[in-house]
Amino acid sequence: MADDREGTVAELQKKIKEAFEVFDRESNNTVDVREIGTIVRSLGCCPSEGELHDLIAEVEEEEPTGYIRYEKFLPVMTKVLQEKRYRPIPEDVLLRAFEALDPAKRGFLTKEELIKYMTEEGEPFSQEEMEEMLAATIDPETNAIHYKDYITTMMIDDS
Repeated sequence: MADDREGTVAELQKKIKEAFEVFDRESNNTVDVREIGTIVRSLGCCPSEGELHDLIAEVEEEEPTGYIRYEKFLPVMTKVLQEKRYRPIPEDVLLRAFEALDPAKRGFLTKEELIKYMTEEGEPFSQEEMEEMLAATIDPETNAIHYKDYITTMMIDDS
């Protein structure tokens, strides 16, 4: 049984290394701290901003340099993946959430509605996060998010 677990750990660490290397622009085993969220999300995790902040605090040097070292990131991220922390929300739950924001059952939200919900409710998105979200979700022809199509696309990308 131990061999299976080690194989899994080795596979996880390989994925982590590959994701990290994409952002290691200087090839010196460090990445800009601002890239950590993208790296973590590329590994199939969906942490909140608060969770991401805690994760960064865990992997940062005692004196923050603005860079994260691979040696500190690897063990923490391996543990995150093993524990299946920050898992994405299941498709049916996501659909119910969008439907709750669309009481008229139109099947879409306008760009303006999406901005309002993402910046005024719950844990608000930053301007940068909002721009990324809009670029990924809004249909340029209708200026709306057809959420059933969007959820389907998200679930395909996650695999």
